[in-house]
Amino acid sequence: MPTKPPAAVNEAQPPTDPKELLKALDAAQQRIKELERLLGAEPEDRVARIARGALESGLDVAPISEADVTLRRLVQRIAMILQAEKIVIMFYDRESGELHGIPPAYGVEEDSLELFRVRATHGVAGLAFREGEPVIFHDATTDPRTQEDPFSLLHVHNGITVPLVIERRDEENRILDRTPIGVLHAFNKRHGEDFNDEDVRLLERMARNVGSIIANLQLYREVVEEREELLQTFESLTAGLVLISPERKVNQMNATARAIFQADGEVIGRMYPEIVRFTGFSDVVEATMRGDEPPRQELSVNLAGVDRVYQVQAAQVRNEDGKDLGIVAILADITEIKNIERMKSSFVAMASHELRTPLTAIKGFVSTLLLDESFTLDERREFYMIIDQECDRLTRLINDMLNTARIEANQSLKPNFTKVDFCKLLDKVVRIHRQAAVKHRILLESDPAIPEIIGDEDKLDQIVTNLLSNAVKYSPNGGTVRVKAKRDGDDVVVSVADQGIGIPKDHLNKVFDRFHRVHNEDNRRIYGTGLGLYLVKHLVEKVHLGKIWVESEVGVGSTFTFRIPAALDLELARDLNG
Repeated sequence: MPTKPPAAVNEAQPPTDPKELLKALDAAQQRIKELERLLGAEPEDRVARIARGALESGLDVAPISEADVTLRRLVQRIAMILQAEKIVIMFYDRESGELHGIPPAYGVEEDSLELFRVRATHGVAGLAFREGEPVIFHDATTDPRTQEDPFSLLHVHNGITVPLVIERRDEENRILDRTPIGVLHAFNKRHGEDFNDEDVRLLERMARNVGSIIANLQLYREVVEEREELLQTFESLTAGLVLISPERKVNQMNATARAIFQADGEVIGRMYPEIVRFTGFSDVVEATMRGDEPPRQELSVNLAGVDRVYQVQAAQVRNEDGKDLGIVAILADITEIKNIERMKSSFVAMASHELRTPLTAIKGFVSTLLLDESFTLDERREFYMIIDQECDRLTRLINDMLNTARIEANQSLKPNFTKVDFCKLLDKVVRIHRQAAVKHRILLESDPAIPEIIGDEDKLDQIVTNLLSNAVKYSPNGGTVRVKAKRDGDDVVVSVADQGIGIPKDHLNKVFDRFHRVHNEDNRRIYGTGLGLYLVKHLVEKVHLGKIWVESEVGVGSTFTFRIPAALDLELARDLNG
């Protein structure tokens, strides 16, 4: 089968808009039918039958290489009429700038054709191709024009070379333009005779038929390949797509849609209600068919044990001639959007509680102090300390919200890198929590080999404080909380382990997501915004170029561990953090 002709090939990316995709598929189908008609008009209609078989079998275009029966018969006829020992077609490859032999040939093995090539600027083949005029030669060994042709491979003595040209004509059969696609050779006149001018005229007339057949076959191949590309694009879309004909039959259904509807076996050509048993989907399709505004529908589907939510949308599609192609139905996965909506709603409720709690305490103690002046100095000092702690708590909450907003907006948290006595920082954070967590035993095991590190002291404090606060919060029955710090090569590794309620396995990879909180009977009364671990992950990995992870077992406890470099790469850290 010929390789690509010099005709322009559409290298644009296939459309991804479902309506445009459907239109492109319809145009490709129509063009294929037109080319089948042209191919079937040749004396031997096996070309068209094979081409149709390739189309109906799906996307396998390999059988089109067998569809050159007509061309092979024509090549044999040329050899018989001209009394030539060999007939060779050479095709122009734009990328390499070469003319090269292609099947079918007469009197030449296909292995030899692969080696039969010449630059389009050289030899008799190049001359006929460039000038668009036939060339006749009587002695290939002495003619200077043939010295650059690979004729010795085929033991060529004499021959004719004519250009293969595609002509585009108007309605009055006038030539609008001529595009050269290669050359046609007839070699070695039988019985020791020479080719003559009559042979040249015969070969020129036959070359027009050869060029027409090659062009149609190649164009058919390109259109089928374009259709394959469109269908592959259709198949690879992450959204579920279904193309439904005006007769309500399924024209196409991609892999995602088949998975959603659990469609087994062949679906093309079947009525869509036989395959899709979701009332919401049918409501959208039928409303779109009638031209009504389709209702907003969502489908809840369990795929591989995971609950997913899909939003159904549909639109009518017409081609450029206004022909109704049916509708395209799109199933967009909105599971994550739904999850975010739920988390944000939960966040608003939790944030309201978190804000109200310290404000209530502050308001209560201030009102008590204003209304009653009989408190002693020590009692007032205690009230002031509680108010101060609640103000700090309120400030941390507001800072968490502001920092989360900055991270989401890709804004810098403006770290201030200095030398930090990490052991001293750990000791301070642990002592503060020991005073507040009376039900817990908080232990610190710090490796004295830990050197001063480079980092942002306030943000390191925030990391450890948040992890330690979580350990206390999610151990409502008390127990031991262990903070361990050690040096590991060039890094410092810190772990915070509790004996709390633990984290289910299906939540372990989500605990660092914003707004995420584990909901179960044990922690339903434990409040929080779901922002703390999200910020900790950012401060560890983005600000300090480290790594954080969690190990947990429900009912046993959790261990959060982070690793940061002792000698931070300041240049890289500043680049990442603005």
